[in-house]
This record gives sequence, C-alpha cells and structure tokens, in this order.
Amino acid sequence: MAEVEIKQENLVYGKSPLLTDNVMHYCPGCSHGTVHKLVAEVIGEMGMADRTIGVSPVGCAVFAYNYIDIDWIEAAHGRALAIASAVKRLHPENMDFTYPGDGDLSAIGTAETIHAAARGENVVAVYINNAIYGMTGGQMAPTTLLGMKTATTPYGRDPRLNGYPYKIAEMMAHLDGTAYITRQSVHTPANVRKCKRALRKAFETAMAGKGFSLVEVVSTCNSGWKMSPVAANEWLAQNMLPYYPLGDIKSNE
Repeated sequence: MAEVEIKQENLVYGKSPLLTDNVMHYCPGCSHGTVHKLVAEVIGEMGMADRTIGVSPVGCAVFAYNYIDIDWIEAAHGRALAIASAVKRLHPENMDFTYPGDGDLSAIGTAETIHAAARGENVVAVYINNAIYGMTGGQMAPTTLLGMKTATTPYGRDPRLNGYPYKIAEMMAHLDGTAYITRQSVHTPANVRKCKRALRKAFETAMAGKGFSLVEVVSTCNSGWKMSPVAANEWLAQNMLPYYPLGDIKSNE
C-alpha cells in the first residue's frame, strides 16, 4: 500500500510533541488521557516544555511522567503541593504544577493543599474529581455523592455515617492566596475546549505571580463506577454536574 502524504497545510489536528508514544494504562473511557493531552498541548503552545516541572502524586495519575515529556518529581501520597511549593520557590522562573486526584488533594493531602493555597504559592493544581478512589479499589472519597455506592459504601453514601461530600474549589476560593479557581470537565468536545482554555489561564496566572490556581476537572471513573464509558459520561452529566457546577469560581484578573 502506498504511503499517504499528509501535507502540512492540510493538517487539521496533530498529536502534541510532548506526548510520548507509550501506551496509556488508563481504563477505556477514563478522563485522564484527555486531560493529559490538554496539559501537554498547553505547555507546548506556551513554549514552556524546557521550563516546566510536574509533581506526580499517588493514584491513577502516578504514571503521568510516562506520558508527558517534561521534568517530573514523584511525591508521597498527599504531599504534591508541599513539593511543588518548594520547587517553585527554588526555581521561580519555571512553570510548576501538580496533578492530584480527589483522594490525594482533598483527603490525604488536605493540609498541604489548603496551606499552599493560603500562602499564595504560584503553582497550578490540576485536580481530577471522579468522586471515588479509583486505583485502590473504588472506595468512598471526600467527593463521593450522597447515595453513591462504592466499595466502602455498598448501600450508598449516608450522611449520618459518612458525612457530606464537600466542594474544595469553593472552599479554596475564600482564601486570599488563591488567584484562579475553576471547575471544568472533558465529557464533551465543547467542554474539552473550555477545559483547555482554563488550563492555559491557570498556567499564565501562576507565571504572572498572581497566586495559587486550581483547575478542578469533574471526571469519570467508569471502572470504579462499574459503567460503560457512554453510561459514565451520562451519569456524570446527570448526577455530578448538578452538585459540582462548571465554570470559573474565582478569577483575579
């Protein structure tokens, strides 16, 4: 078969050069792959590939360093923003971000998260909220919705036993050190485009020295939720978005 030549002027879309050729380990339908793509595109388009340091936490996204070709540091569970704060202070000319899940950022790493934001560290947290502990067996997370069944709430989350889910983005918006707090999703093409714009704004905000930025991405975990990718996207739209509404929550222009 003859090789098809793709002329540059006819190229509509291409893979970011910062994405490696490694096969991603994420489950089919998982939001991580899409968010990885957006992060890689934004870093590349900003021309910051050689000046970006990512801090990889624990969880499904722990292997992000296998897929985005930038410098990475591995952090202990929940400690990513403590590491990122130190990195940014040592190398203020670099772009610095973390990529935690809801269990990492809003449970095990709550203290590090709140204090990094309160200090106004010029870093970005790309926060994946899929309402469950995806890697460790599908247990209840701080973001698990009321009535939602998980491995540790088989009859559904009961506020009398398990408390209420909380919205860490709204909580952090009240802190003076935060500059840009937004909640996005990637479950539709339109939302993918909006999420990319939000990521770009967050990175630019941090590089301008305006303070801490959080991009929460309401995401699917179809394996943990025990749903097909299509059903998971529908469930996200019907159940998660009413409780975690999308859009900018705080923006210091």
